[in-house]
Amino acid sequence: MPDANVDGRIIFTARYDGNDRASGEMPVQPGILNPFGTVHAGALIWFADVVATRLCLGEAKVSAGMEGFPLAINLTANLLTNAKEGELTAEAEFVKKGRRLSIVRTRVMRPDGRVMIDVTTSHIPS
Repeated sequence: MPDANVDGRIIFTARYDGNDRASGEMPVQPGILNPFGTVHAGALIWFADVVATRLCLGEAKVSAGMEGFPLAINLTANLLTNAKEGELTAEAEFVKKGRRLSIVRTRVMRPDGRVMIDVTTSHIPS
């Protein structure tokens, strides 16, 4: 594979929905596509991780150096399918919600509702 200069940009939303749920949207955009024209796995994982972190944060406001930020200490991802266009959605819910350890399952779906990636993350407060 020849050397390449890569320029990418990722834009998505992530929000806490209440009732121990978080969600988000990410449009398929040129900056997140791999050489095959599908969404790069790293972009899917980044999106899922931020939605999971938003769930762990709940209503808390994020600030630089904040105490208790939910650091991800483990991440497992199963890539199931991909997409070339449309708006992807993510949904996160707790598997375990604890004071010292929380485990979150986040699924990213393509526009037709098929799950693209199923991610499980473990978080500890900083």
